[in-house]
Amino acid sequence: MIAMQYSLVLPADYDMGIIDRRIAERGHFTDGFPGLAFKAYLHARKQGIPASSDNLYAPFYLWHTTEGMNEFLCGAGFQGLTQSFGWPSVRTWSVWHAQMSREIAGARYALRETLQIPPHADLAALRRAESAGSREMLSSRDVLATLAGFDPTNWCLIRFQLWDKVPDRRSDGQMQVYDVGHVSTG
Repeated sequence: MIAMQYSLVLPADYDMGIIDRRIAERGHFTDGFPGLAFKAYLHARKQGIPASSDNLYAPFYLWHTTEGMNEFLCGAGFQGLTQSFGWPSVRTWSVWHAQMSREIAGARYALRETLQIPPHADLAALRRAESAGSREMLSSRDVLATLAGFDPTNWCLIRFQLWDKVPDRRSDGQMQVYDVGHVSTG
């Protein structure tokens, strides 16, 4: 499995209703996409609740296969995004653990946390601990999906969850809370 996200930082005075309409009109296009576990259409508002430091449009994907990811990135949907918003940097993470509840489509919020991996860390122990923490998160009745993974290029780990209510979490890393406009599953 591979996780993927691109984040578009939009101007402070950007009409975020444009993003809401885009999600409402196009979100269903990735329902049933081959190789996709889920796509969460994420956005955050500078003036939102919870407030973000920037206006963002930042879809997050969990892929069963790299073939599905490549089909999407080389396809018309991503091409349409790049024509509207420019060419984003696409981050990817190798997934150590991922689980979804059957109620994933009801997600209203997402939380993405990234943390630096210390040099020469015991990656096997870190993988066990992060995978266990991810499994434990799904036991919360408010968490609808959870993921733990890492990026060996930048040596950081990722924790990602979809929630049905605003997450009440303290961070020991870099955290972003998003609103979820739609969730597609493969």
